[in-house]
Amino acid sequence: EEGGLSGAPLRDMALATTREMYRLTQGKMAIIGCGGIRTAEDALAFARAGASCVQVYSSMTVDGPGKAREIKDGVVRLLKGRKWADVVGEDARRK
Repeated sequence: EEGGLSGAPLRDMALATTREMYRLTQGKMAIIGCGGIRTAEDALAFARAGASCVQVYSSMTVDGPGKAREIKDGVVRLLKGRKWADVVGEDARRK
């Protein structure tokens, strides 16, 4: 079979997997969130699920290299003075 899934179709599954890995490792291991990250809100959702950092690929191939700065600037705005590390794993810790 040629090709595969990437981008938005993977987002929900990738978020669930990130949450589960964060829970299983008790937040003691770096996790790279990836799969369907197109906006700052998506990136922040991965942080809250437990991602130490995120990888953006498909949306950059579609929207260009400026997408990384767009997402980063949006994340800074959404954090409202907090740090990325402050929100890593928030979802997993609530349950």
